[in-house]
Amino acid sequence: MSAAESTNSPEPARVFPDLDSFTAVVGEHLGHSAWHTITQEQVDLFADATLDHQWIHVDPERAAAGPFGAPIAHGFLTLSLIPRLTKDIYRIDGLSMGINYGLNKVRFPQPVKVGQRIRASAELAEVTPVDQGTQAVVRWKLEIDGEAKPACIAETVSILVP
Repeated sequence: MSAAESTNSPEPARVFPDLDSFTAVVGEHLGHSAWHTITQEQVDLFADATLDHQWIHVDPERAAAGPFGAPIAHGFLTLSLIPRLTKDIYRIDGLSMGINYGLNKVRFPQPVKVGQRIRASAELAEVTPVDQGTQAVVRWKLEIDGEAKPACIAETVSILVP
């Protein structure tokens, strides 16, 4: 476990006892995650996993002299933290599984420098019945502590299976 990860995962802010109670809050803000620090270790491991070793991510010395003044997280690393950050915000009990169905929209307005903290904000945008269960669209904003622009805005699409 990296330094950015807490060993004690707290209960999420909202626990929905079933899928019906979750779908009843369409249009509501679901909450914020805790703040999570982006570490060079995370960036390096992500670079290794994706084979994206661009110097702006993995060469702290060169990146310090580069356009951002520090190494930055890959945009897709920031995006990939949504499932982890979700655990701070909400949980739906009584599901047999949730399936990542895709994304409707993703933008990276501001890079995240190594050492900065991010948190997620979530809103349940829409729910639609589908053959397997319920399709849910959640709007995400990944904020950077002390910055006006977010690191990432995205709409995730999931299939929630009772």
